[in-house]
Formats: sequence, C-alpha cells, structure tokens
Amino acid sequence: MNVSVVGVQWGDEGKGKVVDIYSKDAEVIVRYQGGNNAGHTLVVHGKKTVLHLIPSGVLHPEKICLIGNGVVVDPAVFFEEIDELVEAGILKAKNEDGRLWVSERAHVILPYHCALDQCRETYAGSGKGKIGTTSRGIGPAYEDKVARRGIQVVDLLYPQLLEQKLVRALEEKNTLFQSFFKREPFDVSEMLDYGLKLGERLKPYIKDVRKDLLTAMKQKKPILFEGAQGTLLDVDHGTYPYVTSSTTASGGASPGSGVSPNSFNEIIGITKAYTTRVGTGPFPTEVAGTPDAPAGEQIADLGKEFGATTGRPRRVGWLDLVALKYAVEINGLTGLAFMKVDVMNGLKEVRLCTDYLIKDNKTQDFPSCIDDCESAKPVYETLPGWSDYDASAVHKREDLPQELQDYMKRVEDYVGIPIVLLSTGPGRDETLLFSNPFKVASSKSV
Repeated sequence: MNVSVVGVQWGDEGKGKVVDIYSKDAEVIVRYQGGNNAGHTLVVHGKKTVLHLIPSGVLHPEKICLIGNGVVVDPAVFFEEIDELVEAGILKAKNEDGRLWVSERAHVILPYHCALDQCRETYAGSGKGKIGTTSRGIGPAYEDKVARRGIQVVDLLYPQLLEQKLVRALEEKNTLFQSFFKREPFDVSEMLDYGLKLGERLKPYIKDVRKDLLTAMKQKKPILFEGAQGTLLDVDHGTYPYVTSSTTASGGASPGSGVSPNSFNEIIGITKAYTTRVGTGPFPTEVAGTPDAPAGEQIADLGKEFGATTGRPRRVGWLDLVALKYAVEINGLTGLAFMKVDVMNGLKEVRLCTDYLIKDNKTQDFPSCIDDCESAKPVYETLPGWSDYDASAVHKREDLPQELQDYMKRVEDYVGIPIVLLSTGPGRDETLLFSNPFKVASSKSV
C-alpha cells in the first residue's frame, strides 16, 4: 500500500495539493529528495499554506511526516516552517506530538553553501553559464555529499566530529571565496558554534527514518512518498545542465528514503493541463513572442504562475506531450494527476504538442542534446477549447464539458496511462478523484 507521487514537468505542477489529498488515505508521508528549493502550495478551507521542506501531509492531524536521507535540509528554513505550523496549531513545539522526523543521514545546508550558490550565479551573470538556480545552497550541499565533504544531520550532535568535517569542507571553499570570488572566508569556529546550536534544537526531530519506514511496511501501513521539483529537472534525465542536483524521477524514492526498489505499488505523475517553467533552460512549447502569447498571458494571469519558493514569474506554454510521454516512461507511471484545467476555461482553442521538429526531422523522442532541445520546434494539434462551467456541479468525468473530456482522452491515448485525478480549482475540495491509488495499491502485493 505504498504510493509515490512525482512531478513530470519542470516542477510547480501542483504536487502539494495532490500530496495533501492522498495523505487522507496514508498513515506515513515521506519526502525523499530536494531541499527548500521546492515550494508546495496548499489551499484548505480558503487558507493558503506554502511548505518548502516539511511534507505536505502535515496538514492532516495524526499523520506521521518524515524527511528522508535524500533531502538536503536547511535547518533555518525547517524551523521557520515549524514555527508557523506551531502558531497555526498544526504541530506542537519541540515535536511533543512525535509527528515530524528528520533522517539522521540527511545532509545539512549551511551558510557557506548558500554563499557559494549566490557567488556562482552572480559570476555567471545573464550569460549562458547562468543555470537559474534558487541560490538556496542546494547544489553545493549535494556537491559536498557526493565529494564526501558533506555534513549530515547526525554530525550536528558530535562536536569533535563536526569540527573535523567543517575544517575539511571549508579548506577548499575559503580559497575559492577569497581568490576567485573576492569575498570574506567563513570562520570554522563560528560555523561550529552555529552548527552545534542547530543540532541542539534539531535533536527532538532526529531519527533513523529508514527504520521507521521498514516498521510501517511490516505493519502494512499505507505510505505516501513525496517527490519535489519535476522529472525534466532530474540531474540525469532532465534538460541538463538546466536541472536540479538530485534525482527527481521516481527511482530516487528508494535511495532517498532507504526502502527497497520493489516497495512501490502505484506511481502517480503530476502535470498541469499546460506547461510552465521557472528560470532558464529550453522550453519547446513556450508561447512568449508567438501568436499564441495572448492565451499564454491569460493562463499565466489566471493560474497565478509565480514560483512558490522564489516568487519568480513562470514561463508558460502549451502541454508538451513529447516531454510528458518521456516522463511517463522514465518514472513507470501508473496514472496522471491533471492539474489546473480551470485556468484554461474559456479559451476558444487549445493546443497539444505531439511532435518536435529538430533539424528538419520530425520526432516524438525527447532529445538528450541540450542544443537539440533548445532548437526543437513544436508540432501542434489544435482542439476546440471548453467554455467556463460550474465546477461545483461536476461529480464525475461525464459531467465535464465534452471538449475537456476530449482533451483529456487525447492526452491519455498519447501517453498510454489514465488520468486518475482532475483538479478544477486550487482548493482541496475542488478535485475529482477518478481512481484512488491507495485502494488500487491495496489489491496488489508489495
């Protein structure tokens, strides 16, 4: 009874809402990769909550929320979220309710990671070297992890070990800061004091998350695995180098949480009914500067397309079926959550990208070469749009406008899997659940 949810575009697909909805049927929710560069927005009873690190299932009372070893944790951001949730009465201070745990093996983002991230983006300027990161230190923290210079959460509880690791971590970085970026170095003793204070406050939240997950599985408790960002930002399979620093595809759930690869029954991919992207990088179906720009402006306006973490405006384009099918294949998806269809209400016509034209060759394969991806021209199929409708009167798929049903059917036929959830508005209750993955999963053996 284990369900994984992943974004299948360039992030910002609406994962927070889907996790919130599916959390109703889960007992444990675990976030397994990324950092506070991912913002999940939830609207419950008209109140908006934006989370960056804490799993979106936290808004459901009694649910256990875990942050896995694959996440890079900025403790300052973690405590900001906790303070807000405690003030709202959702969590109890100092984890007295035992609802929120952080893996002792997760890596920590420290101030020098953020500084290095910001220095690099500033140095790159507006040229091609600029990746468009959130400058939150996520990339440098993952670099340290892979280079075996990282600081794990558990290290914050061991002063001597932490000091040794900080000396090694800052040796190269301070040389880089002083000689290349011309900024002040970081003092080891100051970082040690900072880290130990964080460790003291983090202590009530630190646990062997892997062990908890293993126990939950043995007890047949339903578990929801929450991904961050989107498949096209995957460090291996995304539009490299314009990607994040972790495995955003479904395969990252296993090493990022400590469970075996055969632990997952259902994998649900989350996509908007159109496409957006924050920051730089290729975007074949982007409509800015094209005759379709007015439709894109309507979508951007009605969809409130601004990054939940950065506030940056999102680039907007038509739904890219070539990229979507690629994501379906990489993730082994069993169903799609189709988000923000309401934003497209009233458009006279809508488009779907069914092919790319690359160097005069038509293809349905998502390119590996970044130059091919940047030069790809979308080949569109145009369908009639649907008029605005009363979402409160829609209780099943057949209640939707026929044009919207046809649009959804074309998407399903192209990618080869069903749409199992449809979002008709930002609120928790503005959702049609065609198939519950936990009920499907319960009929399968793990």
